[in-house]
Formats: sequence, C-alpha cells, structure tokens
Amino acid sequence: MKKEIKKKKWHPWRWVISIVAVITVIIFAASCYFFSVAMVPGHKDFINNSTKISRNDPLYEQKMWFKHTDKQKWTMKSASGNYKLVADYIPASKPTTKNVVIAHGFMGDKEKMGEYAALFHQMGYNVLMPDARAHGQSQGKYIGYGWPERYDIRKWINKLIRHNGDDSQVVLFGVSMGGATTMMTSGINLPPQVKAFVEDCGYTSLNDELNYEAGNLYGIPKFLRVPLIGTMSLINRIKNGFLIRDASSLNMLHNNHRPMLFIHGAKDNFVPTEMVYRNYQATRGSKELWVVPGAGHAKSYATHPSEYRRHLIKFLNQYIK
Repeated sequence: MKKEIKKKKWHPWRWVISIVAVITVIIFAASCYFFSVAMVPGHKDFINNSTKISRNDPLYEQKMWFKHTDKQKWTMKSASGNYKLVADYIPASKPTTKNVVIAHGFMGDKEKMGEYAALFHQMGYNVLMPDARAHGQSQGKYIGYGWPERYDIRKWINKLIRHNGDDSQVVLFGVSMGGATTMMTSGINLPPQVKAFVEDCGYTSLNDELNYEAGNLYGIPKFLRVPLIGTMSLINRIKNGFLIRDASSLNMLHNNHRPMLFIHGAKDNFVPTEMVYRNYQATRGSKELWVVPGAGHAKSYATHPSEYRRHLIKFLNQYIK
C-alpha cells in the first residue's frame, strides 16, 4: 500500500507573515517610485514646463525684458555636496545698496523668474537669481525643497555682499519651493545686511506638502500615506541627506525675527491656501499677510500685477532705505 502523503498544515500566522511581507514590498516599491517623482530632477507631468511667452500674458513685457537684458553669470560651490551652482546677476540701472536674491520653484529655474527680476529691477534693486541645486544650470543629484538650499542661499548672500559692499541691504524673495526656501533660510544665522523676506505661496513643511499631494494628485488614502512617506523619508535620508520631517518652514520661522511679507493665492490648489495662515502665525518678526483674491498657485503677480507691486513697495520701503 502506498503511504499517504501528509499535507502540511498552513498555520494562520504564516498567512499573516506573508500578507505583511507583500504589503512591505508594495510600500517599499511605491516609496521608491514616489522618491523618484519627488526628489529626482526631470520631467514632471503635473508641472507646466512651457517656456513660450504669449503676447496675451499680463506679464509679457516683464518677461521679454528679462529675456533680452544683459546678465552676468556667477558661480560658486554648494554649501554641501561640492556641486557647481550658477546664478544670473543683473545690476541696477544706477548705483544702489538695494539687493534682492530671488529663489525659484520646484523644477523651475532662474529663467522662469524673469518677471520678478524685472519687477525688482524697476524698483531699483540689484538682482541675483540662483538656480537651485539639481535645477537649471546648477549641478546636483536630488531636489532639496529648500532644506539643504538654505545654506546655499546664505553663501549667495555672502557673495553678493562681498561684491556690492558691507553697506548692502538684502531682501530674500521666493515663490513656491522658493518661498519655502526663503522661510527655511530665515531661521538660520544670516549677516545683518539681510533686512527682510518676501515669500509667495510656500508650504508649511515638506511632509505637509507631500501628504497633500499624495491625496490631491494620486488619491492615496490617509492611512497609507504614513508608511509610504515614512519609507520614502528613510530613502531620502540615505540618498539626499535629510529626513522629510526635517524640512519644515514652520520650525525655521520660529527662529526668524526679521520682517516678512507672506503672499498666497486664495485659490491655490497646489500649495493649499490654509498653509499661509500657519506660516504667518509661526514667524517671530514683524509681518504682513496678503491673500490674493482669485489667484491660483504662483499666479498672484499675474492676477493682480499692479497690486502686487504696490504691496511689495509698501512693505519693503519700511525696511530698505
């Protein structure tokens, strides 16, 4: 007689282990994918990368001025990572102590900030426009969302002061990721020549922004975002040098005692408008807030160009002489 072959009993705990293992693999794979989307420079489907300037653009003249104006190319090494960073410098039409450093947004570059360069130049400022690491002409492997870049910005500020003299007055201005970079930079030790900050539609923290976009762009439910972003954070720590929770505008604003103007579109659905109220509350310095009616993300200047200029002049004239 043939011996009966005993079937191995599949214990319930083995099912649990198998399910956990599968979920772990899926979360890790998804985290690797979203790390690539969020941190690795390249084409992003959700970002408009068009460089075409339309005559119907309300800021057409400003953008064309920037396109055709003479620019000096400045370079330096990054504060960490030994990357070559590149910036455009546009001196004011006549000698001045007024200077602005302009920080661009996610997957943008200095060329995308031409209308702001024109605005400040018309206001009589020397204009310095860096490409953030891993953007434009600057080197870098990964996007830092303002966290490592805050020390790069400080190096640019110091270079600007050496070039224009100790009597320089410096404003730091940024839009979107550049706005967050501005807020993050405000919380570190800066030279006394830095007089004020202007941030336009920056996020409260990288963790908040990734959580929001995970739901807004990809429909990922809240209960999956914690392990997903947590795993992604560990990958980012290994490859990019910091944990996602570290990159917080709110935390750095708690250390800021200089004046700051906060600008945000009332209809921003990329960096939700509610974030600006938390940023505004966090800073320790004198502050002003302008929530721009009808403006989407990074569209406040285009939506209300005259009012935008007036708000800047009124605010900055209090601190820049």
